[in-house]
Amino acid sequence: MKKSKTKTDEFGFLMDKAREAGAADVRIIAADGIIVEDRVRLKCRSGCPSYGKYLTCPPHAPEIEDFRQYLRDYRTALLVKFKSTAYLDDSIRSCLFSSLFDPGAQPAQKEKAARFMKENSDNSRYIHRIMLDLERAAFNAGYPFAVTTICGACGLCETCNIATGICNHPTMKRFSPEGLGINVVKTTANAGMPIRFPAPDNPGRIAILLID
Repeated sequence: MKKSKTKTDEFGFLMDKAREAGAADVRIIAADGIIVEDRVRLKCRSGCPSYGKYLTCPPHAPEIEDFRQYLRDYRTALLVKFKSTAYLDDSIRSCLFSSLFDPGAQPAQKEKAARFMKENSDNSRYIHRIMLDLERAAFNAGYPFAVTTICGACGLCETCNIATGICNHPTMKRFSPEGLGINVVKTTANAGMPIRFPAPDNPGRIAILLID
């Protein structure tokens, strides 16, 4: 009797490619295993400094209900975890944004927070390109509607064209999981690759490739 093809058999080439590019962990899950919640968008609106500043972030990202509809057309997702090289010092671990934006924060704190954010942004740009490569590999393997998410806010440009609403890199524009309403904490925990808070010294970054 012929053995049925598993998801690992089908998408193992993408898992291998992700690991070769430096991924710390890769998991294949059913697309309906992605947890989408309205409250995730509330967190975007409640203190995230990127909110409204990028065409890839809310309120410019697709509405959550629209994304729920899109997700129903996908059957598989690739969860890809990267370990950031950005170092999160103990002194700013639980107060990163206040260290950056609070006028009363100590200069040393501000400097550590700014350094972390720059290194994290550099990591995000690198991961963005890796995930686009994975998306392209899936496309070329016969999955034409494969589409990826990115880690955090887009960092392709120094300043986003919010005023005109026209992206400088339309073929590279992708949304973050959180911006689409994905509860990354629940989704990764259910897949056996949990992330934790407060973040460790070198926080994990999660991107998701949807495959039709």
